[in-house]
Amino acid sequence: MTDSLEIQNVTYKRGMKTILHDANLTLAPGKIVGLLGENGAGKTTLMRLITGSAKGAGVITVSGESAEADRKRNVSFSEQLRGFAGSTKLTRIVDFYETVYGDFEADRFTELATFLQIDTSLKLAALSKGMKEKLVIALTLARRTNLYLLDEPFSGIDSMSRKKIINSIIQWKPENATMVISDHYVSEIAPILDEIVVVKDQTIYAHRQADEVRAEFHIGIEAYYESLYERGNDND
Repeated sequence: MTDSLEIQNVTYKRGMKTILHDANLTLAPGKIVGLLGENGAGKTTLMRLITGSAKGAGVITVSGESAEADRKRNVSFSEQLRGFAGSTKLTRIVDFYETVYGDFEADRFTELATFLQIDTSLKLAALSKGMKEKLVIALTLARRTNLYLLDEPFSGIDSMSRKKIINSIIQWKPENATMVISDHYVSEIAPILDEIVVVKDQTIYAHRQADEVRAEFHIGIEAYYESLYERGNDND
């Protein structure tokens, strides 16, 4: 089966500053992967490179496709709703997604919106920060694609709702799709992770099976991730 994602020798610079260099990563289908790293480590940049919204050197392949347009068809990215005015009705946003993305399933969105308690009769400006985050999650997961990239999806969501969403996220992921979650709530997402990828020192510093980390180091995912930043000289 074709890998969900392959990154080969990817480098990205912003002006004279190197954000990522010589990044390499391969993710198999069907996994839930935690993308971990300090603020500014390059996690969001890596996701934007995968989607093609940022341009760098190297090769990125999604489900066997390396051309930017073909990659975009296979990736659902939790982009914020900056392109929509506050006066936009949520139904109009849903219509937009259904028009632009051929794999967007309106019925699936309705199920997610109901689960997340989103009132789709409202306008965007009427939503709290947490409700906007829920809307982004619903729009992202309503697409039926091969790779989902969730960038800090729970930052504005209250603790009880966050745990409910995390515990239920597996049911919304197609069986053979891969989901990459970048989030600071490491201890909360850890139970659902199959693998972790740590971004450090401007590159992919570590890529491990979650169960192997627990068995080998006898510590949780968050403690292992933090230890890499504390040690700074050992990617095992």
